[in-house]
Amino acid sequence: MRFHAESGIWDIFIPNIDAGSLYKFELLDSHGQQRLKSDPYAFASQLRPETASIVTGLPEIVEVEEKLRRANNIEQPISIYEVHLGSWRRNLENNYWLNYDEIANELIPYVKDMGFTHIELLPITEYPFDGSWGYQPTGLYAPTSRFGSPNDLHTFIRKAHAAGIAVILDWVVGHFPTDSHGLAQFDGSHLYEHEDPREGYHQDWNTLIFNYGRNEVFNYLSGNALYWTERFGIDGLRVDAVSSMIYRDYSRKDGEWIPNQYGGRENLEALDFLRRTNQMLEQEGHAAVTIAEESTSFSGITHAVSQQGIGFDYKWNMGWMNDTLRYMALDPIHRKYHHDWMTFGMIYQYSEKFILPLSHDEVVHGKGSLIGKMPGDCWQKFANLRAYYGYMWGYPGKKITVYGQ
Repeated sequence: MRFHAESGIWDIFIPNIDAGSLYKFELLDSHGQQRLKSDPYAFASQLRPETASIVTGLPEIVEVEEKLRRANNIEQPISIYEVHLGSWRRNLENNYWLNYDEIANELIPYVKDMGFTHIELLPITEYPFDGSWGYQPTGLYAPTSRFGSPNDLHTFIRKAHAAGIAVILDWVVGHFPTDSHGLAQFDGSHLYEHEDPREGYHQDWNTLIFNYGRNEVFNYLSGNALYWTERFGIDGLRVDAVSSMIYRDYSRKDGEWIPNQYGGRENLEALDFLRRTNQMLEQEGHAAVTIAEESTSFSGITHAVSQQGIGFDYKWNMGWMNDTLRYMALDPIHRKYHHDWMTFGMIYQYSEKFILPLSHDEVVHGKGSLIGKMPGDCWQKFANLRAYYGYMWGYPGKKITVYGQ
């Protein structure tokens, strides 16, 4: 490969390679060790457990229809159906995944009939471990091959748009897994992640944290946001685990983290990355919104960058979800002592542009279904849940529920 000193980029030209050919990068690191790596910018990848990148072209730019441009506006009704494509429905003959075409034929009419306006896909950027549901990606530019080709995903999104349904993608840029074929110690050094584990290692998830202060890392991630909105017509990016990105002491004890240059706990480089990426998407004009899953009361998440905000279009209201679910789980005889759990959210309701989330996080890891959280007998459980949904839909803010609730 040739090295271009003025840009730091390496390149190689190999003629007559067919689409669908497999390739990897072979690197000899500074320690004399050979490393085989998947292409971080690959547009397609092999199905796990294989890890090669696949030669394929850059998708064409998707033009945004005027109706879809308006679908994400603050004055529009937004009701989001969150779905994991690998388990929403299965092939009844072999319990295997449906492909993008089968999913389109079943999911889109279902969502339309239920009255939702948006579909939110749990992460579909390539990932090695099924059990992560895509939340530990190794190929941010490669749609997962589990359900078909990038062209098949293109078709799925186009069919959703034709039915008037917008598509949101869960976007995971807070961390990445340690798999040897991925970004970790790419050339033997810490190119994508911080070298010091107090900055670069997630203790909760056994993953690595991007070094957002490096221009190359910033371009890799910010360019990915543009790639999905421009080349696939994705209408929104829901940014996962924003709290873990913006706090240096996230889930860490004293002595396990390094303060920023001013001695504070905020990750200034991550905040800069989020601001600039949100600004860039707005300026590019594809009408895609960004949504923050941010679980603290960090100020200004959905305020404009010009007003010292972070520039997100919406934020999940985790406080509303925690308070109201706690209330609904109580036997009615005890609720009179806790009415404030249902009303407290109105104190801060208009401080941000909120989405009310009853997401996958509320029904996983043994937490049980929403119907299972309700008190009383079978009839009372259903009556409680109907009342809760009625309260949710009458409450200010956009709505999101997850499949199977």
